[in-house]
Amino acid sequence: MTHPLWTGPAVALVNLFDRDGAVDAKRTAEHASRVVAAGIRGVLVNGSTGEAAALTDAERVELITAVREACPAVPVVAGASGDWWRPAAARVAAALGAGADAVLVAPPRLGGTLTDYYRRVCDAAVGAPVLAYHYPPVAGGPVPVDALTGLGVAGVKDSSGDPARLGHELGLGGQLAVYTGASALLGYASWLGAAGAIVAAANLVPDECLAAWDRDAAAQHAVLRAERESKALPGGLKEAMARRHGTSPVRRLG
Repeated sequence: MTHPLWTGPAVALVNLFDRDGAVDAKRTAEHASRVVAAGIRGVLVNGSTGEAAALTDAERVELITAVREACPAVPVVAGASGDWWRPAAARVAAALGAGADAVLVAPPRLGGTLTDYYRRVCDAAVGAPVLAYHYPPVAGGPVPVDALTGLGVAGVKDSSGDPARLGHELGLGGQLAVYTGASALLGYASWLGAAGAIVAAANLVPDECLAAWDRDAAAQHAVLRAERESKALPGGLKEAMARRHGTSPVRRLG
């Protein structure tokens, strides 16, 4: 059985920008530290919630470095996808060099087989865990469940919100660490035996995400209410965070 890098809920981190739209790595790291202090078990930097598609490679490294320094006690995972294998491999190497413990990599957008793409990405990771990212509306395309065990990855983040697919992934016999990216499935994923979760709602309601993972139905409903308050990613989430925590609502996407 694959030993997961962490168990329980991690945050799909929002990246904060100043009023001019520049990356504010200091305040992003402070926000990450605040969420971790609430008990969240890990941090994903530069994922889709973090508007990775609108970041330069230098900004990605700056954010990873800042969050790694601010959150030394929990795993830091970095989004490192690319349109094809070469930019993805370069981002993987840069992310790990900046202090990430693992990387999250979506399928290629410009063709090539999944097997070859992930093989090259895993080569660039040089033994560090690679998580495949399944979220077809946003992240390149599907990662079929039946393909997962042949890709060389350590696990998968599944943000589809499909409970049947989640069950299929967990039926692979523990060969992969399975993380749901759907806040609505926190308690269900825990009950089924998933390794954990990587959710945007933890930016807003970390305590409730932790309790929902522990199968507290009231907390799960609170997470769902917070998602409705957020309305959309990343803009609605940033606006909800600004109301609750006073953070910057500035966004580049969404």
